[in-house]
Amino acid sequence: MRKWLKRIGGLALLGAIALQFTNPPHVNPPVVPGHDLLATNAPPPQVAALLKNSCYDCHSSETKWPWYSYVAPLSWALVQDVNNARENVNFSDWPHDSPQRAHKKWSRIAEAVDANEMPLPKYTLIHRRSRLTAQQRKQLVEWAEQESKRLAEQ
Repeated sequence: MRKWLKRIGGLALLGAIALQFTNPPHVNPPVVPGHDLLATNAPPPQVAALLKNSCYDCHSSETKWPWYSYVAPLSWALVQDVNNARENVNFSDWPHDSPQRAHKKWSRIAEAVDANEMPLPKYTLIHRRSRLTAQQRKQLVEWAEQESKRLAEQ
């Protein structure tokens, strides 16, 4: 019985090592000058700080990849989460030239933050500095709604 356990344990260890060669690429596309939200159309400093601390790590091209993001199979989920986040909202590629698209994005951001969907609970479990207090959440939602209304009028 012990022999089988050692063999199974050895195979599991070899499998875990082999998985490390299957890590997806951790890509941070270059930030194009004039496209980043904070560089060109910065919100008030308090809101900018909230976005930078709670959103930019996944929703921009400035992701700080932690050491555990290189450990498979966790790496697969993290890279997929960041890629999906960037597809939905990418502050590094903000639609400055399209007020209607920006309006829709701010509206969706306000809804997601207000519903406690963002930042993702699984993300804030590990990244405590990304957690939003009720007051911060309210501030971000109010500003996003205000910005959405302003852009809708254009």
